[in-house]
Amino acid sequence: MSGLPDARTCPGLGEASDLKFPLGAKFREPLTEARFQQLFGDAEQESDLLSEPRWSRLCRQWRRLPGACSGPGAWRLLLARLPPLRWLPHYRWRAWLLGDAVAGVTVGIVHVPQGMAFALLTSVPPVFGLYTSFFPVLIYTLLGTGRHLSTGTFAVLSLMTGSAVERLVPEPLGGNLSEIEREQLDVQRVGAAAALAFGSGALMLGMFALQLGVLSTFLSEPVVKALTSGAALHVLVSQLPSLLGLPLPRQIGCFALFKTLAAVLTALPRSSPAELTISALSLALLVPVKELNVRFRDKLPTPIPGEIVMVLLASVLCFTSSLDTRYNVQIVGLLPGGFPQPRLPNLAELPRILVDSLPIALVAFAVSASLASIYADKYSYTIDSNQELLAHGVSNLISSLFSCFPNSATLATTSLLVDAGGNTQLAGLFSCIVVLSVLLWLGPFFYYLPKAVLACINISSMRQMFFQMQELPQLWRISRMDFAVWMVTWVAVVILSVDLGLAIGVVFSMMTVICRTQRVQCLALGLAEGTELYRPLRESHKLHKVPGLCILSYPAPLYFGTRGQFRRTLEQHLGLGEGGKEAPKTDGPPDAVAEPVRVVVLDCSGLTFADVAGAREVVQLASRCRDAGIHLLLAQCNGESLSTGDTDPGRTPEQSDPRTAVRQCPGCSCSCPGETGEGAGATGGKPRRCWAI
Repeated sequence: MSGLPDARTCPGLGEASDLKFPLGAKFREPLTEARFQQLFGDAEQESDLLSEPRWSRLCRQWRRLPGACSGPGAWRLLLARLPPLRWLPHYRWRAWLLGDAVAGVTVGIVHVPQGMAFALLTSVPPVFGLYTSFFPVLIYTLLGTGRHLSTGTFAVLSLMTGSAVERLVPEPLGGNLSEIEREQLDVQRVGAAAALAFGSGALMLGMFALQLGVLSTFLSEPVVKALTSGAALHVLVSQLPSLLGLPLPRQIGCFALFKTLAAVLTALPRSSPAELTISALSLALLVPVKELNVRFRDKLPTPIPGEIVMVLLASVLCFTSSLDTRYNVQIVGLLPGGFPQPRLPNLAELPRILVDSLPIALVAFAVSASLASIYADKYSYTIDSNQELLAHGVSNLISSLFSCFPNSATLATTSLLVDAGGNTQLAGLFSCIVVLSVLLWLGPFFYYLPKAVLACINISSMRQMFFQMQELPQLWRISRMDFAVWMVTWVAVVILSVDLGLAIGVVFSMMTVICRTQRVQCLALGLAEGTELYRPLRESHKLHKVPGLCILSYPAPLYFGTRGQFRRTLEQHLGLGEGGKEAPKTDGPPDAVAEPVRVVVLDCSGLTFADVAGAREVVQLASRCRDAGIHLLLAQCNGESLSTGDTDPGRTPEQSDPRTAVRQCPGCSCSCPGETGEGAGATGGKPRRCWAI
């Protein structure tokens, strides 16, 4: 390349200006590998590790396995799997204990009514919501890495679980069940919900075994927010029969939201005035209290527990006025004391519930991981996504033995814990103490609690999810593509169902990523006058283009989906048409005369990977350039990204792998963009990243 007309080369070692004053020099001294090691050091060991064959690295890791079974290795494994062993010795008792105690008690007080309310959303008796607010919280305290995360019942998971339970154990068409038949139906539904928790926990443990914590990244933020916002609308509509006192069967499947609205409007004349009054008064208290807690969160020492106040007032009112007997108001009834006897869910039902367990597991982990990441970034600590998989998997698996339904981190209680001053996972223990006291001693006080109040608690807890729609204008200004993902996911969740909406949102989000890779443009680079910087020619008319030389940058992966665009773009720039050689495309000034291209440098620094089809495209491009008399150079080329492993019997290895058809480009130190070496001789014959095909 140094023989090209007007090609600029770097001065010799003695002619280069002092490296201490680079601003006053137009050209810098070539920074060879030896010079880099002399200036910065420790580069040889790193380069040796990077150039080490993959099989050698695997063998070295295999030899380390016996050391991992030693005493120190077992202790390291224990530290990794039991996070309290790491943070508890460094716990600041005087500074953090009071905040954790206050936050834990506050969250525990909210867990009691919210757990019972979400149990009704799951189509199981209220006491099982208390179990789900106790066992998972205790297990996550021992295994979780999110210091500010609050786990337990979650409205979206309860809605998804309730829909699956209603489908697996439907209510008889007559609807007039005796007390014994109602108890038998509840037992079957509790077993189905526990089986769903067991299945989702097993799936998360399987993902942990395969180290698939990275899967949480496939649920993008627009997908998760649209999912929760759409599910909040489902929760609101599903609670309308309880608010109005209408004994309507629950609608499931696609268009369930519209079916429920139609049923409610049809049965509206038969609504109960007493339960409608209770619902109106409950919402009139809960909604303003929620707003006060948000607006004055910095001034209040602890959030106002509006839910527990409403529960106590409604229970006292129902008891003193005998609303359950006089006006037939539905009440919670007796809460069994103590804990249920542990039992294994019916494993025969697992094949039926796996289809429902998979989206539940994905939503549970995605919401929990995103919440943990948000607060970890805010308070400057790190979380382990694979350890989070283990924590939530064990939490769902073990809690299912005690008749708990699927659980995860919750938006409302996590925000409440942070606002109340929580610092570590120790706050979960104080929360468990509050729920435990209700299970052992305080359960009878909730006997006269109207179920309409629990429905109001469900609706008021959706406030934060509804307000996520306020971010849409900002999302429109920042990224139209993310706005489209949000809207498509939300519409799919609302019209179809939460499960199908999640699947459609994930597929559409991945399709937008694929479409973005198809719209990448190949840029022609030029040399800025008086510098060694290469910039796209379309950015400025002051860029210098060497006659006969075309420098192209392709900042996208090269795979089967982009190979066609890659071929067409290079044909335009190099003048390689179907009928032979054409006039090359120029990105410079309009009056510039296009000259025949004799040398093309393809900057592959932005080419993250190439599959078999992409590698073949490079080989075909090299062949066409050779036939047209064009010298093709690959700069900043990652050899592994172009390795194909082609086994086509009609091709020789030299025709299948571009690396076998290349030779080192001698003395191209400064003409190739990004190259800093002086050729093979200056680097001791080591492989370089600039190749000539």
